Amino acid sequence: MAVALYQAKAEFFRMLGHPVRIRVLELLQAGPTPVRDLLAELAVEPSSLSQQLAVLRRSGIVTATREGSTVVYALAGGDVADLLRAARRILTGLLADQNLLLAELRAGADRADEPGPEQGADREAQLGAGQAAG
Repeated sequence: MAVALYQAKAEFFRMLGHPVRIRVLELLQAGPTPVRDLLAELAVEPSSLSQQLAVLRRSGIVTATREGSTVVYALAGGDVADLLRAARRILTGLLADQNLLLAELRAGADRADEPGPEQGADREAQLGAGQAAG
C-alpha cells in the first residue's frame, strides 16, 4: 500500500475541511475575484480570510495576482470546480436520504399517537378489568 499517496490525499481533504475555504472556492467558481469582494461576501475578519487564502494558495488550488493595490484570487484549474460540484451532488443525495428517513420517522410518530386496532383492544381490556374490580 502506498502510504505516502494516501497521506497526501488525506492532507488534501483536510485542507478543504474549513467552511471559509469551501465558501471561498465556491465564490471563485464565478471567476477571478478581488479580496475586497470576497470579504464583502464572507462574515469573517480580514485577518481570518487572509489566513484561509494563504492555506489555499500554498496548496496550489488557488492563485493570487496583484492588479495595482488589489489582490485577485482565482481557481488554479477547473478540477476544483468539478470537485465542488461532485461534493454538492453527493451531499444533496445524502441529505435527500436523511429527509426521507425524517419523513418516515415523523409519519411513524403520528401513527404512534393514534391508537391502532391492537391498542384499542388493549385499552378496552384495561377498562373492562377496571370495571370488574370496581
